[in-house]
Amino acid sequence: MTDAGSFLLERLRAAGLTDIVAVEPATGGLAATAGLARRGDGTSVFVKAFGEPPSDDVFTAEAEGLTALREAGGIATPETVLADRDLLVLSVLQPRPGTEAFWEQFAHALAHLHTTTRYPRFGWHRDNWLGRRRQVNTWEDDGFAFFAQHRLLRWLGERRVREALDAADRAALERLCDRLPELLPVRPACLTHGDLWALNVMATPDGRPALIDPAVSYTWAEVDLAHLWTTAPPPEAQGFFELYAELTGLDHDWRKRMPILQLRQHLAVIAQFDPDWGAADLVRATLDPFRQRPRARLGRARGHPVVP
Repeated sequence: MTDAGSFLLERLRAAGLTDIVAVEPATGGLAATAGLARRGDGTSVFVKAFGEPPSDDVFTAEAEGLTALREAGGIATPETVLADRDLLVLSVLQPRPGTEAFWEQFAHALAHLHTTTRYPRFGWHRDNWLGRRRQVNTWEDDGFAFFAQHRLLRWLGERRVREALDAADRAALERLCDRLPELLPVRPACLTHGDLWALNVMATPDGRPALIDPAVSYTWAEVDLAHLWTTAPPPEAQGFFELYAELTGLDHDWRKRMPILQLRQHLAVIAQFDPDWGAADLVRATLDPFRQRPRARLGRARGHPVVP
């Protein structure tokens, strides 16, 4: 058994799951160690753990998010077998099928989640976790204030973000935040997954779309859409976006908003990973229109602009 498998097996047995006979490490996760654990009766469970948990509540908050998506939003998620400080054990899902029909079904499921869970405020009743960093969910009545303070500016205090973005970058981000009401339409809050990239879309044993690894809150639905749109969804997912837009009544300009909404995820990646897979470059490109340019002044001799 690999070191990762041995680590997970030790955690499982310490939690009282003594019928585990083997653990096969899983790939694809970026924050925690994960694997598929086979039990003595031949069934399996999915398990993940941190070597050093970032908080005592990281897995209980995740389990709560899975339950909320399933019970309030009607979208499939794995059932929680165990959630404590050191371990999260879930029922097993399947890899999603690589078909257009699956993504069409997912468009209906996500649209249902976003249109049936509208809420009068932005936030969540507790903070939860995005990878190894706390997601601040302090309640706000105003969606622009919530997104600016708790989804964008919140990351400026992180060490790697301070190193990656210079003073001009940070000032441009602050100017963008000030202008959010001009840049984005007024939208209601709804229950969102919060970390919705393609690897977190899976399937139930009977083939229905299912979601894992949430960082839930009540915020703009397009935050979920932006994460899928900008993280290289598979070719068979292309029809998903048009169908979702139709089902939810999106205007024709929704694509133009995706880079601004995805800033939150890029900043989270910079804060947690080195290398950051180009996230800092994407942030700077999105911020470019919000930089202060030197003002031109007329030259004394010929009347042409002179930039100091």
